[in-house]
Amino acid sequence: MGRASVIDGDTLEIHGTRIRLWGIDAPESSQLCRGDDSLPYRCGAKAANKLDAFVAGRPVSCEPVSRDVYGRTVARCSVSGVDLGDWLVRGGLALDWPQYSKGKYGRAQHDAERVERGMWAGSYVVPWLYRACIKQGGKPDDCSDDARSP
Repeated sequence: MGRASVIDGDTLEIHGTRIRLWGIDAPESSQLCRGDDSLPYRCGAKAANKLDAFVAGRPVSCEPVSRDVYGRTVARCSVSGVDLGDWLVRGGLALDWPQYSKGKYGRAQHDAERVERGMWAGSYVVPWLYRACIKQGGKPDDCSDDARSP
């Protein structure tokens, strides 16, 4: 438990330890989405900024689950009893990542999609496909321009 710095929409740092939020995937910092007006916006930056504003210097409590391939701690984290993964997905700022969550945030995602909140108001590429495109040599603009594909 401690004060967290937000690294991106699904990664925090507490006392020098990088923590990847369990069960969700937020857009990458360089990733663009399209809003309900079809105009591109930096959805990864928006997720990080909204998370930073929500945490607002309050203590973050994390329960480690595992380590990822980059050596980061993967954990369920909360602020004042609010699960940050659920909060991000419910706000349309991140997606349930069923490969890891086994659908834990599926209801929150369905609720966000139903009311077209956040990314659901327009179009986006799921973050894991965006990263795969970048890894294969794609440029952020090229990798951001597909329709949503959760």
